[in-house]
Amino acid sequence: MRSVDVVIVGASLAAAAAAKRLVDAGLETVIIEKQTLPRHKICSGILSPRGHRFLLENFGPLPRVGLHEPTACRGVTFHFPSMVSMSMDFFGGTTPHLHRKYADHWAIKQSFAEVMDDTSFLSQIQTDDDVLVTARTRGGETFNIKTRYLIGADGPVSPVLRSLYPDYHKNIPMFFVGQKFHKIIECPLDEEYFHFWFNPDLGHYTWSHARDGRQIVGVGYKVGEKFHDKHLYVAKYFKEKHGVHLHPADDDHEGCSENFGPSLINRYVFGQGRVLITGQATGFLNMIGEGMSCALHSGAIAGESIVDAITRNRPVQELYRQNIASEVRRTTDQWNPLQIAFARPHEADFPKALAAMAMADRIKVMRDIWSFLKLYKEFKWGRQIAALSMQRLLHGDYSQKNWL
Repeated sequence: MRSVDVVIVGASLAAAAAAKRLVDAGLETVIIEKQTLPRHKICSGILSPRGHRFLLENFGPLPRVGLHEPTACRGVTFHFPSMVSMSMDFFGGTTPHLHRKYADHWAIKQSFAEVMDDTSFLSQIQTDDDVLVTARTRGGETFNIKTRYLIGADGPVSPVLRSLYPDYHKNIPMFFVGQKFHKIIECPLDEEYFHFWFNPDLGHYTWSHARDGRQIVGVGYKVGEKFHDKHLYVAKYFKEKHGVHLHPADDDHEGCSENFGPSLINRYVFGQGRVLITGQATGFLNMIGEGMSCALHSGAIAGESIVDAITRNRPVQELYRQNIASEVRRTTDQWNPLQIAFARPHEADFPKALAAMAMADRIKVMRDIWSFLKLYKEFKWGRQIAALSMQRLLHGDYSQKNWL
Protein backbone atom coordinates (compact mmCIF):
# COMPACT_ATOMS: atom_id res chain seq x y z
CA MET A 1 0.00 0.00 0.00
CA ARG A 2 1.27 3.44 -0.90
CA SER A 3 1.87 6.04 1.86
CA VAL A 4 1.97 9.82 1.27
CA ASP A 5 1.93 12.93 3.41
CA VAL A 6 -1.36 14.47 2.25
CA VAL A 7 -4.29 13.43 0.07
CA ILE A 8 -6.60 16.17 -1.25
CA VAL A 9 -10.02 15.29 -2.67
CA GLY A 10 -11.23 17.55 -5.49
CA ALA A 11 -9.13 19.36 -8.14
CA SER A 12 -10.55 22.75 -7.14
CA LEU A 13 -9.03 26.18 -6.55
CA ALA A 14 -9.05 25.36 -2.82
CA ALA A 15 -7.13 22.17 -3.60
CA ALA A 16 -4.61 24.06 -5.73
CA ALA A 17 -3.97 26.59 -2.95
CA ALA A 18 -3.57 23.88 -0.30
CA ALA A 19 -1.33 21.78 -2.57
CA LYS A 20 0.89 24.76 -3.36
CA ARG A 21 1.61 25.31 0.35
CA LEU A 22 2.20 21.61 0.97
CA VAL A 23 4.43 20.93 -2.05
CA ASP A 24 6.46 24.07 -1.35
CA ALA A 25 7.08 22.67 2.15
CA GLY A 26 8.37 19.40 0.67
CA LEU A 27 5.36 17.23 1.51
CA GLU A 28 4.30 14.47 -0.88
CA THR A 29 0.81 15.51 -1.96
CA VAL A 30 -1.71 13.64 -4.10
CA ILE A 31 -4.92 15.20 -5.50
CA ILE A 32 -7.83 12.85 -6.28
CA GLU A 33 -10.39 14.11 -8.81
CA LYS A 34 -13.43 12.10 -9.94
CA GLN A 35 -13.66 13.74 -13.38
CA THR A 36 -11.24 13.82 -16.29
CA LEU A 37 -9.05 16.94 -16.22
CA PRO A 38 -9.49 19.62 -17.34
CA ARG A 39 -13.02 19.24 -16.01
CA HIS A 40 -16.10 21.43 -16.41
CA LYS A 41 -16.93 23.62 -13.41
CA ILE A 42 -20.29 25.36 -12.94
CA CYS A 43 -19.56 28.96 -11.95
CA SER A 44 -20.25 32.53 -13.03
CA GLY A 45 -16.47 32.98 -13.11
CA ILE A 46 -16.44 36.55 -11.74
CA LEU A 47 -13.45 36.60 -9.39
CA SER A 48 -13.10 39.12 -6.57
CA PRO A 49 -10.08 41.46 -6.35
CA ARG A 50 -8.83 39.55 -3.31
CA GLY A 51 -8.95 36.26 -5.19
CA HIS A 52 -7.18 37.84 -8.15
CA ARG A 53 -4.35 39.07 -5.92
CA PHE A 54 -3.97 35.58 -4.47
CA LEU A 55 -3.66 33.99 -7.91
CA LEU A 56 -1.09 36.54 -9.05
CA GLU A 57 1.00 36.25 -5.89
CA ASN A 58 0.94 32.44 -5.73
CA PHE A 59 0.56 31.16 -9.29
CA GLY A 60 1.42 34.06 -11.59
CA PRO A 61 -0.56 35.70 -14.43
CA LEU A 62 -3.51 33.75 -15.75
CA PRO A 63 -3.16 32.27 -19.25
CA ARG A 64 -5.63 33.55 -21.86
CA VAL A 65 -7.25 30.12 -22.12
CA GLY A 66 -8.33 30.52 -18.48
CA LEU A 67 -10.55 33.54 -19.26
CA HIS A 68 -13.99 34.05 -20.77
CA GLU A 69 -14.91 37.05 -22.93
CA PRO A 70 -15.23 39.75 -21.68
CA THR A 71 -12.00 38.90 -19.93
CA ALA A 72 -12.53 41.30 -17.00
CA CYS A 73 -15.24 42.58 -14.69
CA ARG A 74 -15.32 46.16 -13.44
CA GLY A 75 -17.69 45.71 -10.49
CA VAL A 76 -21.20 44.85 -9.35
CA THR A 77 -24.58 46.42 -10.12
CA PHE A 78 -27.46 45.86 -7.71
CA HIS A 79 -31.01 46.10 -9.06
CA PHE A 80 -34.09 46.60 -6.88
CA PRO A 81 -37.87 46.14 -7.37
CA SER A 82 -38.30 49.93 -7.16
CA MET A 83 -36.22 50.06 -10.39
CA VAL A 84 -33.34 51.81 -8.64
CA SER A 85 -29.94 50.44 -9.67
CA MET A 86 -26.55 50.85 -7.96
CA SER A 87 -23.27 50.30 -9.79
CA MET A 88 -20.17 49.82 -7.66
CA ASP A 89 -16.64 49.46 -8.98
CA PHE A 90 -14.31 46.97 -7.32
CA PHE A 91 -11.59 48.47 -5.17
CA GLY A 92 -8.31 48.19 -7.07
CA GLY A 93 -9.68 47.97 -10.59
CA THR A 94 -11.05 45.23 -12.82
CA THR A 95 -10.84 41.50 -12.04
CA PRO A 96 -10.66 38.41 -14.28
CA HIS A 97 -13.66 36.54 -15.69
CA LEU A 98 -12.40 33.00 -15.13
CA HIS A 99 -13.09 30.06 -17.40
CA ARG A 100 -13.10 27.60 -14.53
CA LYS A 101 -12.46 24.52 -16.64
CA TYR A 102 -9.05 25.82 -17.65
CA ALA A 103 -8.24 28.24 -14.81
CA ASP A 104 -8.65 25.53 -12.17
CA HIS A 105 -6.55 23.06 -14.16
CA TRP A 106 -3.83 25.67 -14.67
CA ALA A 107 -3.71 26.36 -10.90
CA ILE A 108 -3.60 22.64 -10.11
CA LYS A 109 -0.66 22.17 -12.49
CA GLN A 110 1.09 25.21 -11.00
CA SER A 111 0.91 23.59 -7.55
CA PHE A 112 3.09 20.70 -8.84
CA ALA A 113 1.14 18.15 -6.80
CA GLU A 114 0.56 14.68 -8.20
CA VAL A 115 -2.94 14.31 -9.67
CA MET A 116 -5.10 11.20 -10.04
CA ASP A 117 -8.11 12.14 -12.17
CA ASP A 118 -10.97 9.78 -13.04
CA THR A 119 -10.71 8.65 -9.41
CA SER A 120 -13.49 8.89 -6.84
CA PHE A 121 -13.13 9.14 -3.06
CA LEU A 122 -15.10 6.37 -1.33
CA SER A 123 -14.27 6.47 2.38
CA GLN A 124 -11.74 7.25 5.07
CA ILE A 125 -10.79 5.65 8.38
CA GLN A 126 -8.67 7.57 10.89
CA THR A 127 -6.18 6.31 13.45
CA ASP A 128 -4.03 8.34 15.83
CA ASP A 129 -1.22 8.46 13.26
CA ASP A 130 -2.78 8.40 9.79
CA VAL A 131 -5.85 8.19 7.57
CA LEU A 132 -6.67 5.22 5.37
CA VAL A 133 -8.32 6.54 2.20
CA THR A 134 -10.26 4.22 -0.10
CA ALA A 135 -10.76 5.33 -3.70
CA ARG A 136 -11.92 3.88 -7.01
CA THR A 137 -10.80 4.50 -10.57
CA ARG A 138 -13.28 5.04 -13.40
CA GLY A 139 -12.37 1.56 -14.59
CA GLY A 140 -13.67 0.10 -11.31
CA GLU A 141 -10.39 -0.64 -9.53
CA THR A 142 -10.60 0.03 -5.78
CA PHE A 143 -7.40 0.88 -3.92
CA ASN A 144 -6.16 2.33 -0.62
CA ILE A 145 -3.72 5.11 0.18
CA LYS A 146 -2.36 5.73 3.66
CA THR A 147 -1.86 9.42 4.37
CA ARG A 148 -0.87 11.52 7.34
CA TYR A 149 -3.62 14.05 6.57
CA LEU A 150 -6.68 14.26 4.33
CA ILE A 151 -8.20 17.49 2.93
CA GLY A 152 -11.73 17.65 1.55
CA ALA A 153 -11.76 20.39 -1.09
CA ASP A 154 -14.65 18.82 -2.97
CA GLY A 155 -17.43 21.41 -2.97
CA PRO A 156 -20.79 22.00 -1.27
CA VAL A 157 -21.96 18.36 -1.35
CA SER A 158 -18.52 17.10 -0.27
CA PRO A 159 -18.24 13.29 0.05
CA VAL A 160 -15.36 13.82 2.50
CA LEU A 161 -17.63 15.96 4.68
CA ARG A 162 -20.35 13.28 4.49
CA SER A 163 -17.84 10.66 5.65
CA LEU A 164 -17.39 12.69 8.84
CA TYR A 165 -20.93 13.99 9.38
CA PRO A 166 -23.44 11.80 7.46
CA ASP A 167 -26.44 13.94 8.47
CA TYR A 168 -24.87 17.38 7.93
CA HIS A 169 -26.56 18.14 4.60
CA LYS A 170 -29.96 17.16 6.01
CA ASN A 171 -29.68 19.85 8.67
CA ILE A 172 -28.83 22.90 6.55
CA PRO A 173 -30.87 24.47 3.71
CA MET A 174 -29.50 23.62 0.28
CA PHE A 175 -30.27 25.80 -2.74
CA PHE A 176 -30.21 24.99 -6.43
CA VAL A 177 -28.32 27.50 -8.54
CA GLY A 178 -28.86 27.21 -12.29
CA GLN A 179 -27.90 29.26 -15.31
CA LYS A 180 -28.99 29.25 -18.94
CA PHE A 181 -27.26 30.93 -21.86
CA HIS A 182 -28.95 33.14 -24.46
CA LYS A 183 -27.79 34.73 -27.69
CA ILE A 184 -28.39 38.45 -27.37
CA ILE A 185 -30.87 40.49 -29.43
CA GLU A 186 -30.58 43.62 -27.29
CA CYS A 187 -29.15 43.94 -23.77
CA PRO A 188 -28.83 47.35 -22.05
CA LEU A 189 -27.11 45.75 -19.03
CA ASP A 190 -23.50 46.96 -18.94
CA GLU A 191 -21.31 43.97 -19.80
CA GLU A 192 -18.50 45.32 -17.62
CA TYR A 193 -20.55 44.51 -14.48
CA PHE A 194 -21.95 41.51 -12.66
CA HIS A 195 -25.67 42.20 -12.17
CA PHE A 196 -27.58 41.03 -9.08
CA TRP A 197 -31.28 41.45 -8.22
CA PHE A 198 -32.57 42.06 -4.68
CA ASN A 199 -36.06 40.96 -5.63
CA PRO A 200 -37.89 38.29 -3.62
CA ASP A 201 -40.26 37.58 -6.53
CA LEU A 202 -37.31 36.41 -8.64
CA GLY A 203 -35.93 33.94 -6.10
CA HIS A 204 -33.21 33.68 -3.50
CA TYR A 205 -30.36 34.50 -5.89
CA THR A 206 -30.78 36.05 -9.34
CA TRP A 207 -27.98 37.35 -11.56
CA SER A 208 -26.95 38.05 -15.13
CA HIS A 209 -23.81 38.95 -17.07
CA ALA A 210 -22.24 38.60 -20.49
CA ARG A 211 -20.12 35.58 -21.43
CA ASP A 212 -18.56 34.70 -24.78
CA GLY A 213 -21.16 36.51 -26.87
CA ARG A 214 -24.14 35.28 -24.86
CA GLN A 215 -26.00 36.45 -21.77
CA ILE A 216 -26.26 34.33 -18.64
CA VAL A 217 -29.62 34.31 -16.89
CA GLY A 218 -29.05 32.76 -13.48
CA VAL A 219 -31.50 31.84 -10.76
CA GLY A 220 -31.19 30.39 -7.27
CA TYR A 221 -33.98 28.85 -5.23
CA LYS A 222 -34.75 26.11 -2.74
CA VAL A 223 -34.12 22.54 -3.82
CA GLY A 224 -37.39 21.03 -5.00
CA GLU A 225 -38.63 23.98 -7.07
CA LYS A 226 -38.58 23.87 -10.88
CA PHE A 227 -35.58 25.40 -12.63
CA HIS A 228 -37.28 25.79 -16.02
CA ASP A 229 -40.26 27.70 -14.59
CA LYS A 230 -38.05 29.94 -12.46
CA HIS A 231 -35.80 30.74 -15.40
CA LEU A 232 -38.69 31.65 -17.72
CA TYR A 233 -40.13 33.99 -15.10
CA VAL A 234 -36.78 35.76 -14.60
CA ALA A 235 -36.13 36.08 -18.36
CA LYS A 236 -39.60 37.60 -18.80
CA TYR A 237 -38.95 40.07 -15.96
CA PHE A 238 -35.62 41.11 -17.52
CA LYS A 239 -37.39 41.82 -20.82
CA GLU A 240 -40.31 43.76 -19.32
CA LYS A 241 -38.39 45.75 -16.69
CA HIS A 242 -34.91 46.17 -18.19
CA GLY A 243 -35.40 45.87 -21.95
CA VAL A 244 -33.25 42.73 -22.14
CA HIS A 245 -34.28 40.99 -25.39
CA LEU A 246 -32.77 37.53 -25.74
CA HIS A 247 -33.18 34.55 -28.03
CA PRO A 248 -34.61 31.42 -26.37
CA ALA A 249 -32.08 29.70 -24.13
CA ASP A 250 -29.53 27.48 -25.86
CA ASP A 251 -29.48 23.78 -25.04
CA ASP A 252 -26.41 23.95 -22.80
CA HIS A 253 -27.68 24.90 -19.36
CA GLU A 254 -26.17 23.95 -16.01
CA GLY A 255 -26.90 23.89 -12.30
CA CYS A 256 -25.65 22.70 -8.93
CA SER A 257 -26.51 22.67 -5.22
CA GLU A 258 -25.12 25.37 -2.94
CA ASN A 259 -24.90 25.81 0.84
CA PHE A 260 -24.52 29.52 1.55
CA GLY A 261 -26.38 29.47 4.88
CA PRO A 262 -23.31 28.72 7.04
CA SER A 263 -21.69 32.04 6.12
CA LEU A 264 -24.73 33.95 7.36
CA ILE A 265 -24.93 32.24 10.73
CA ASN A 266 -21.30 31.22 11.41
CA ARG A 267 -22.12 27.52 11.09
CA TYR A 268 -18.95 26.35 9.38
CA VAL A 269 -17.55 22.83 9.30
CA PHE A 270 -13.78 22.33 9.39
CA GLY A 271 -13.34 18.60 9.95
CA GLN A 272 -12.27 16.10 12.58
CA GLY A 273 -8.89 14.85 13.68
CA ARG A 274 -6.58 14.48 10.71
CA VAL A 275 -9.28 15.32 8.16
CA LEU A 276 -9.66 18.99 7.19
CA ILE A 277 -12.57 20.49 5.25
CA THR A 278 -11.85 23.58 3.18
CA GLY A 279 -13.24 25.77 0.39
CA GLN A 280 -16.96 25.91 -0.21
CA ALA A 281 -17.46 22.57 1.52
CA THR A 282 -16.95 24.42 4.80
CA GLY A 283 -19.78 26.86 4.02
CA PHE A 284 -17.62 29.78 2.86
CA LEU A 285 -19.44 32.02 0.37
CA ASN A 286 -19.30 35.77 -0.16
CA MET A 287 -22.49 37.83 -0.28
CA ILE A 288 -22.70 38.06 -4.08
CA GLY A 289 -22.20 34.30 -4.35
CA GLU A 290 -18.48 34.47 -5.19
CA GLY A 291 -16.77 31.55 -3.47
CA MET A 292 -13.46 31.46 -5.33
CA SER A 293 -11.55 33.91 -3.12
CA CYS A 294 -12.76 32.10 0.02
CA ALA A 295 -11.71 28.79 -1.54
CA LEU A 296 -8.22 30.02 -2.37
CA HIS A 297 -7.55 31.54 1.03
CA SER A 298 -9.10 28.77 3.11
CA GLY A 299 -7.29 26.16 1.02
CA ALA A 300 -3.97 27.88 1.65
CA ILE A 301 -4.75 28.06 5.38
CA ALA A 302 -5.53 24.31 5.43
CA GLY A 303 -2.18 23.58 3.78
CA GLU A 304 -0.30 25.92 6.12
CA SER A 305 -1.98 24.35 9.15
CA ILE A 306 -0.75 20.89 8.16
CA VAL A 307 2.79 22.22 7.68
CA ASP A 308 2.56 23.91 11.11
CA ALA A 309 1.21 20.73 12.73
CA ILE A 310 4.14 18.69 11.41
CA THR A 311 6.75 21.32 12.20
CA ARG A 312 5.46 22.08 15.70
CA ASN A 313 4.14 18.60 16.55
CA ARG A 314 0.70 20.00 17.37
CA PRO A 315 -2.85 18.73 16.63
CA VAL A 316 -3.80 19.97 13.18
CA GLN A 317 -7.42 20.81 14.07
CA GLU A 318 -6.29 23.12 16.87
CA LEU A 319 -4.02 25.02 14.49
CA TYR A 320 -6.48 25.03 11.59
CA ARG A 321 -9.26 26.53 13.70
CA GLN A 322 -6.94 29.21 15.02
CA ASN A 323 -5.68 30.08 11.56
CA ILE A 324 -9.06 29.96 9.79
CA ALA A 325 -10.67 32.46 12.20
CA SER A 326 -9.50 35.38 10.04
CA GLU A 327 -11.28 33.96 6.97
CA VAL A 328 -14.42 33.34 9.01
CA ARG A 329 -14.35 36.94 10.20
CA ARG A 330 -13.89 38.29 6.70
CA THR A 331 -16.64 36.16 5.15
CA THR A 332 -19.25 36.43 7.90
CA ASP A 333 -18.69 40.20 8.01
CA GLN A 334 -20.08 40.36 4.48
CA TRP A 335 -23.48 39.20 5.80
CA ASN A 336 -23.35 41.27 9.01
CA PRO A 337 -25.71 44.30 8.78
CA LEU A 338 -23.60 46.44 11.11
CA GLN A 339 -20.40 45.68 9.18
CA ILE A 340 -22.12 46.39 5.86
CA ALA A 341 -23.40 49.73 7.14
CA PHE A 342 -20.26 51.00 8.84
CA ALA A 343 -17.16 48.92 8.08
CA ARG A 344 -17.10 48.27 4.28
CA PRO A 345 -16.50 44.50 4.34
CA HIS A 346 -17.09 44.12 0.59
CA GLU A 347 -14.70 44.83 -2.25
CA ALA A 348 -17.15 47.24 -3.83
CA ASP A 349 -18.20 50.27 -1.78
CA PHE A 350 -21.91 49.87 -1.01
CA PRO A 351 -22.10 52.68 1.63
CA LYS A 352 -20.45 55.14 -0.76
CA ALA A 353 -22.81 54.22 -3.61
CA LEU A 354 -25.80 54.50 -1.30
CA ALA A 355 -24.66 57.90 0.04
CA ALA A 356 -24.36 59.22 -3.53
CA MET A 357 -28.07 58.61 -4.15
CA ALA A 358 -30.90 61.03 -3.61
CA MET A 359 -32.59 60.51 -0.25
CA ALA A 360 -35.77 59.18 -1.87
CA ASP A 361 -33.80 56.48 -3.70
CA ARG A 362 -31.88 55.57 -0.54
CA ILE A 363 -35.17 54.96 1.25
CA LYS A 364 -36.39 52.80 -1.63
CA VAL A 365 -33.18 50.73 -1.60
CA MET A 366 -33.28 50.08 2.15
CA ARG A 367 -36.96 49.16 1.97
CA ASP A 368 -36.29 46.78 -0.94
CA ILE A 369 -33.38 45.11 0.86
CA TRP A 370 -35.53 44.56 3.92
CA SER A 371 -38.26 42.98 1.78
CA PHE A 372 -35.68 40.73 0.14
CA LEU A 373 -34.23 39.57 3.48
CA LYS A 374 -37.69 38.49 4.62
CA LEU A 375 -37.43 35.78 1.94
CA TYR A 376 -35.15 33.93 4.36
CA LYS A 377 -37.49 34.23 7.34
CA GLU A 378 -38.49 30.56 7.11
CA PHE A 379 -34.93 29.53 7.98
CA LYS A 380 -35.07 31.53 11.26
CA TRP A 381 -31.73 33.19 10.59
CA GLY A 382 -32.79 36.71 11.63
CA ARG A 383 -32.14 36.38 15.34
CA GLN A 384 -28.93 34.46 14.75
CA ILE A 385 -27.61 37.18 12.42
CA ALA A 386 -28.59 39.88 14.93
CA ALA A 387 -26.86 38.01 17.77
CA LEU A 388 -23.72 37.52 15.66
CA SER A 389 -23.70 41.23 14.78
CA MET A 390 -23.71 42.17 18.46
CA GLN A 391 -21.09 39.52 19.25
CA ARG A 392 -18.78 40.97 16.59
CA LEU A 393 -19.41 44.51 17.87
CA LEU A 394 -18.74 43.69 21.53
CA HIS A 395 -15.94 41.11 21.21
CA GLY A 396 -14.36 41.93 17.86
CA ASP A 397 -14.82 38.40 16.52
CA TYR A 398 -17.22 35.47 16.10
CA SER A 399 -17.50 32.51 18.46
CA GLN A 400 -16.17 29.11 17.40
CA LYS A 401 -18.83 27.23 19.39
CA ASN A 402 -21.07 26.65 16.35
CA TRP A 403 -18.30 25.24 14.16
CA LEU A 404 -18.12 21.52 13.34
